[in-house]
Amino acid sequence: MVERQIASRGVTAPRVLDAMRKVPRERFVPPELIRRAYDDSPLPIGLGQTISQPYIVAYMTELLRTAAHHRVLEIGTGSGYQAAILSSLAREVYTIEIVPALARRAAAVLKELGHRNVHVREGDGYAGWPTEAPFDRILVTAAPEAIPQPLLDQLAPDGVLVAPVGSTTQWIVVAEKTGQGIIERRTIPVRFVPFTRRQ
Repeated sequence: MVERQIASRGVTAPRVLDAMRKVPRERFVPPELIRRAYDDSPLPIGLGQTISQPYIVAYMTELLRTAAHHRVLEIGTGSGYQAAILSSLAREVYTIEIVPALARRAAAVLKELGHRNVHVREGDGYAGWPTEAPFDRILVTAAPEAIPQPLLDQLAPDGVLVAPVGSTTQWIVVAEKTGQGIIERRTIPVRFVPFTRRQ
């Protein structure tokens, strides 16, 4: 998977590739889809959510440029796979999932696999995790129409946020907090589930 689907498409960060090799993706998909765990595509995980295509996971992780001392916030835990990848790259990972059943399932799998630096919370990710802010890196794994301002506010100076943004057309957006403010750039078109909020 790593060589054919990820490295061959231009992801070169050694720490990211190593993390993608180490995390057992089959542990994060439904039992009936285990044989497809390493397919070059997203897969349904139930409750209207998906586990992202391996290449997209690696691509967004590389854009984040996570260092070993960083504290990372993830919005949209889903299966827990992306949090597991981040776990081996960062000091602490804080991840929020709006669907209670998915949050519980992801927390259980992450605990079983020994990812002790991952903290899972069930809730609305729009507001981020203010009590643990600021974060060096923030990764959003569902598509808002615009990056939520609370997340930008919780980004540390020189921090990086990566998110799919848009409705009909979505792009991966990289937002960096500089001394001159937030600088955003678009990279590639993507298709993610929409960012949902509590009513």
